[in-house]
Amino acid sequence: MSPFALEEPASLAEALALLDPDDPGVRAIAGGTALMLMMKSGLYRPQRLVSLRRLGPALTGIQAAADGGIEIGAMVRLAEIERSAAIRMAAPVITETLLTHSNVRVRNVATIGGNLAHADPHMDLPPVLIALGATLRVAGPSGERVVAVEDLVTGYLETVLANNELITSVSIPPQTGRRAAYVKCTARTADDWPALGLAVSVRAADGIVHDARVAIGAATETAQRLPQAEAALAGRAVNDATLREAGRARLPRRRSSPTTTDRPPISGC
Repeated sequence: MSPFALEEPASLAEALALLDPDDPGVRAIAGGTALMLMMKSGLYRPQRLVSLRRLGPALTGIQAAADGGIEIGAMVRLAEIERSAAIRMAAPVITETLLTHSNVRVRNVATIGGNLAHADPHMDLPPVLIALGATLRVAGPSGERVVAVEDLVTGYLETVLANNELITSVSIPPQTGRRAAYVKCTARTADDWPALGLAVSVRAADGIVHDARVAIGAATETAQRLPQAEAALAGRAVNDATLREAGRARLPRRRSSPTTTDRPPISGC
């Protein structure tokens, strides 16, 4: 591993000031489980890393809203999310998904913000959060903006984030009246990276689907919704014929974006 400087800012404003929008050798690091592997293999050789570990409660809370929604700070570790009673109540599919997300050693270190910013398609959480309609709060020198999880990743290790922007929180809207599930296929053990991940969230009554959100991951370059599968389910009875039709739905064409950032991850998960 090549030598690098390590900065440890004590505030979000200080962290943003240390990031250089034009220097690919400067990156933020959260848990570091992915970024450190890239560095050890020589795939990425940073000149300076900006550690986010001292940013404190501003990025580490889990807040449940009165309407049933929930907001998760970007620096909350995956193991904390897995154990959170608030998340289990608001979106139990996240808890269930994390039980087979990598292994407990990784979950004890990796953060949700870093996990998403890393933009590796072989991840469990992106399709789940897309199916739940989750959004991200992103901070940069010019202020904050909101990005839908489905719009975050534009390609392999590529996102819409500028080099001097950071994810600060993940917001999940109320899931009242909805049920969600995630399934994945792996080449080896259940906690292996998915070869295919599929997340579904539906609002149904009396056996009829009134609204569906379906997202796929791992088998595609980016996690994405399947609008044709959603249309095949909406307004239909849940039976084998409906599910077969939804299963035959085509993938949407890949979107191109002028804001794509071709770079290593803004924050190692």
